[in-house]
Amino acid sequence: MKHPLFIVSEEDWSLHRKGYQDQMRHQEKVQEAIKKNLPDLISEENIIMSDGKQIVKVPIRSMEEFRFRYNHNKNKHVGQGSGDSKVGDLLGREQPQKGQKKGPGKGKGAGDQAGSDYYEAEVSIEELEGILFSEMELPNLKQKEQTDMIVDDIRFNDVRKKGLMGNIDKKRTLLAAIKRNALVDKHQKAKISIDDLRFKTWEDVVIPHSSAVVIAMMDTSGSMGIFEKYIARSFFFWMVRFLRTKYEKVEIVFIAHHTEAKEVTEDAFFTKGESGGTICSSAYRKALEIIDTRFPPSRYNIYPFHFSDGDNLTSDNERCVKLVRELMKRSNLFGYGEVNQYNRHSTLMSAYRPLRDEKFMYYVIKEKGQVYDALKFFFDKKEPVS
Repeated sequence: MKHPLFIVSEEDWSLHRKGYQDQMRHQEKVQEAIKKNLPDLISEENIIMSDGKQIVKVPIRSMEEFRFRYNHNKNKHVGQGSGDSKVGDLLGREQPQKGQKKGPGKGKGAGDQAGSDYYEAEVSIEELEGILFSEMELPNLKQKEQTDMIVDDIRFNDVRKKGLMGNIDKKRTLLAAIKRNALVDKHQKAKISIDDLRFKTWEDVVIPHSSAVVIAMMDTSGSMGIFEKYIARSFFFWMVRFLRTKYEKVEIVFIAHHTEAKEVTEDAFFTKGESGGTICSSAYRKALEIIDTRFPPSRYNIYPFHFSDGDNLTSDNERCVKLVRELMKRSNLFGYGEVNQYNRHSTLMSAYRPLRDEKFMYYVIKEKGQVYDALKFFFDKKEPVS
């Protein structure tokens, strides 16, 4: 009996991709969980108080494999029936008592039903940044005077028969030689002639560059409590990382103020505490001084941002409005963020509300999750006009 020299078989190759498909499905679940929890994640204290290299955990619903399930409403199966109890029988269910909720436990009160299984996935700060920063950009960014142009990349855009030997395109040269030799004698080995040579040409990809400066001003007076300072620092923490991640040339100036304002280092801005009264106009005067001496508006896109609790010296409010108008003349926009947890009366906001200028933007934060909303509000990414 002769054995066949070969065997023809058919195989479902989709099974070989199952691991890859499960991995992609897992990544999609992680991305969904990050987006769902983003407002809470970006205000996580361990991140804000760290060097930005923390790993955070997000809850993800468990992913079950596909499997057959019996319809228990129609037939009886093993472990069910009128006989003696066996492993798996449901012997009874306790009725929910007063104060106990129906359904899975969540919040106050214990529930009487099982919840959904989930586990925590570790996510790096870079992954959070990728999702958050994709929705953000510096608004009203304009082209300014340039001192130099930046060559960002080289793009090969043509193939020619003459050029430098260092730019020879080996693949196209060999193909040209094979085609030419095939027309003469298809059995002869390909010989390269001068007519076969092909050279790549390129052009510099120049990125039009608009320099920007962001002036971060924070109230560090005694009225700024632990929560207020934490919220302000959370906003500026993500703002700084956003600017340095998405823009090559952006300068950030840090100003801390109480009754007096001073330019400080980044480290002091995020760690140093102050006390005393509040005169917000001192920060605006310092910002104007820095702009007029170091950052001419003809060359820089200017973005002043000020965070406070709104508790300003009443007699100073009129000066603040006047100085804010001066800042807006030099800036692309002026952003004011107020941390007002208990919706109390704000003397500064009362002075700012009558301002009617498209360059003036403000946002009131009452809870931690709104740091995300404030970032999206000030750095909203506009859809391109078609």
